[in-house]
Amino acid sequence: MDASGDHTDTDELTLTGLRVFGHHGVLSHERREGQEFFIDVTMRLDVREAAGADDVDKTVHYGDVAEHVVALVAHDPVDLIETVAARIARDLLARYPRLRSVTVTVHKPNAPIRVPFADVSVRVTRTRPTR
Repeated sequence: MDASGDHTDTDELTLTGLRVFGHHGVLSHERREGQEFFIDVTMRLDVREAAGADDVDKTVHYGDVAEHVVALVAHDPVDLIETVAARIARDLLARYPRLRSVTVTVHKPNAPIRVPFADVSVRVTRTRPTR
């Protein structure tokens, strides 16, 4: 523990490659036709209590997180994947009080880029304000 009584170590719970069909994009055909997005979420929290008690209610249920993220991405289209990532991060911090911070990466592998590429993504990290 540090001087404030907070734990200085933080554990991570990660979901990788959530596949979601959405209608985000600046171009009209992206909004009309939609495309697949892949979402990675890394949640930082202390899992010692959950691990010690072997109790899912003392952690963040990753299945619930996955379903919630998919619902967020599948609805309410926006222009930018930056907006999608920030929306997910903000929502997860509000929904799950155990989270200290969250990093969200939104991949758009079918972005309308005229040269060969493997992926385009944006990564945002948001931290819960300290008390």
